[in-house]
Amino acid sequence: MEVILLEHVNKLGKMGEKVTVKNGYARNYLLPNKKALRATEENMAVYERQKAELEAHNKSLFDNATKQAQDLEGFKIVLIRQAAETGQLYGSVSIRDIAAAMKEAGKNIERRFISLERPIKDLGVYKVSVNLHPEVTQTILVNVARTEDEAKRQENNFNKE
Repeated sequence: MEVILLEHVNKLGKMGEKVTVKNGYARNYLLPNKKALRATEENMAVYERQKAELEAHNKSLFDNATKQAQDLEGFKIVLIRQAAETGQLYGSVSIRDIAAAMKEAGKNIERRFISLERPIKDLGVYKVSVNLHPEVTQTILVNVARTEDEAKRQENNFNKE
């Protein structure tokens, strides 16, 4: 199905581009979330009329994301968890845990913005991406340790590398 993107979509295209996607992706995600319109002549005319408004909206989202990214620069959180002697956690640290810790620290970032390839299952310091906008990404440090002292040691060792 051919669609016209109403906003930048990661790994698909920028606003205003005409792209071909699978029918299910368009019907179940792009169209209901108002991220795209079907590529018909009428919809092309609608897009052209709304183009300035959509660009202004996208610019405001980009500006807000940029401000949040600057606020998150150098941000670190420490998560205290129980772990075996080998350093393997009893359980794991997920996006939900990271989002809760950030909220506790006064950074109101939604879970959907946090990108974690797989749950954290070992002690250590990890770089986690926060995708605030398709064009704005910030990296934060997540320090998973058994105690506060161990967290400080891990952070010092990480900084030396």
